[in-house]
Amino acid sequence: MGVVVNQSIKNTIITYIGFGIGAINILFLFTNFVSDTYFGLITFIFSTANILMPLMAFGAHNTIIKFYTSFKTRQSQNNFLSLMLLLPLLLIIPGILITYFSFDFLSNWLSSQNSIVKSYTWYIFISAVAFAYFEIFYAWSRVQMQSVFGNFMKEVFHRITTTILLILLYFGLLTAEELVLCMVAVYVLRMLIMSAYAFSLRFPIFKSFKIYNGIKIIKYAALIIVAGSVANMILEIDKFMIGKYVTIENVAYYGVAIYIATVIGVPARAMQQITYPLTAKLLNNKNNKELSLLYRKSSLNLFIIGGFIFLLIILNINQLYKLLPTDYSEGLIVVFVIGISKLFDTILGNNNAILFYSDYYRVVLLMGVFLVIVTVLLNVYFIPNYGINGASYATALAIFLYNIIKLGFVHFKMKMQPFTVATGKTFCLIIACVLAFYFWDFRFHSLLNIAVKSLLLAICYGFIVYRFNLSEDVTSLINKLIKR
Repeated sequence: MGVVVNQSIKNTIITYIGFGIGAINILFLFTNFVSDTYFGLITFIFSTANILMPLMAFGAHNTIIKFYTSFKTRQSQNNFLSLMLLLPLLLIIPGILITYFSFDFLSNWLSSQNSIVKSYTWYIFISAVAFAYFEIFYAWSRVQMQSVFGNFMKEVFHRITTTILLILLYFGLLTAEELVLCMVAVYVLRMLIMSAYAFSLRFPIFKSFKIYNGIKIIKYAALIIVAGSVANMILEIDKFMIGKYVTIENVAYYGVAIYIATVIGVPARAMQQITYPLTAKLLNNKNNKELSLLYRKSSLNLFIIGGFIFLLIILNINQLYKLLPTDYSEGLIVVFVIGISKLFDTILGNNNAILFYSDYYRVVLLMGVFLVIVTVLLNVYFIPNYGINGASYATALAIFLYNIIKLGFVHFKMKMQPFTVATGKTFCLIIACVLAFYFWDFRFHSLLNIAVKSLLLAICYGFIVYRFNLSEDVTSLINKLIKR
C-alpha cells in the first residue's frame, strides 16, 4: 500500500483542487452567470456524451490496464498499444456516418421535451469522442505508472478553463451559445494535450498489430464497452432522462445537487488511478493474498475518508443552500439520497478493478445490463411522478442493488470481502456524528457557520479515528502530518 498511498495522496490533492475549482464554477459562477436553461443544456450535453463515451472508446482504456503487464517484450507492448489506439475507430467512424445520415431523427428525439437541444446534437458526439480518447491516453500513461499529470488534466485543466470562460461570459466577451462551443473545444484540447504527454512516455510504433491472445483481448474490449456503459449509465442516465421528461432547468438543479454529493467519491477516484493497475498486476500474477489485503485496506481507508466528507456535506447542507439562488434548493433531498449511495460506494474499495480485470467479468456484465434496464424503468416511473427527487431515488436504488451484487459476487467466487471490525466502528462513528452535529447551527453567517462546524467535526472525527487506530494507513498519515 506504500506506492498506493504515495501516489494517491498526490492524486487526491490534485483531485480536490479540481473539485474546489469545480465547486466555485457550479455552485456560484454557473448559477449566477448562466441562465438555468443554458446551465441545464450544458449539463445535458456532457452527461449524454459520458453515456456514449464507453462505446466510442471500444473499451480500450480498461483493456490497456488489464493486459499491458501481461506483455513482457517491448515489441509485443508496442503492437498492443498501437492496436488499442486504432480499435475505437471501428465504432467512431460508423457513429459519424449514422449521426450524419440520421441527424434529423436523432436531433428531434433528443429535443422532444426541450427544443434547444436540437442545435447541439453534434456537440454531444464530438464530446463523447474527446472523452473516449482522453481516457485511452490517460490509461496509456497510467500503465507507465505515471498518473499525476493525467489526473491534473482529468480533474483540474478543464475546470480552470471553464472558470475563465465563465468570467468572459460575465463581462460580455462571450455569448451563452459561444460558451457551449468553447467548453466542447476545451475537452478536445484536453484530449490533444493528454495524447502528447502519453506519447512522450511511450511513442507508438505502428509496425504490426499481431499480438498474443489478440482475439481474447478484442473480445474483452467489446465486453468492457458494456461494463463501461453500465457504470456510466448508472451515473449519467438520470440527468439525460430528466432532460427527456421535464424542463431542462431541472437538469441544472439536479446537476448541482449531484455535484455536491459526488465529492464523497473523490478519494476513490484518486486512489483508483494506482489501485487499478496494481489490482490488474496482482490478478495477472495470481497473488490472491495481497489482493485480498488490498481489497480490505482500500475499502476501510475510503470508508473513513469518504465518511468524513459525507459528514461535512450533510451537516452543512442547509447552510450551503442558503448561499445559492432559491430555485436550487429543490435539490436538497437529492443531496441526502445520492450522498448515502456514494458513501456505500466507498465501502467497495477496489471491487470494480477486481471484477473488471478478473476472469469473471462476463457474468458481472450480464448483471450490469440487467441493472441498466432496471435503472431506466425506475427513472421512467420516478421522474414523471417525483421530478428530480424521483431521479435520485431511482439512481440510489440502482447503485445499492449493483453494489450488493458486486460485493456478493466477489465474496462467492473469490472468497474475498472488504469488511473488518474497523468498518463497523467507522459506521457507528458516522451515525454518532450525524446525531451530534446535524440538529443545531450557530447563529452566524452561513459561511462562518460552515467553517466553525466543519472545524469541530474535523477535531472530533479525526481524534476518534486516530485514538482508536481505525486504520493503520490513516494513522500513519496523521503521524507524518503531526511530525511536520
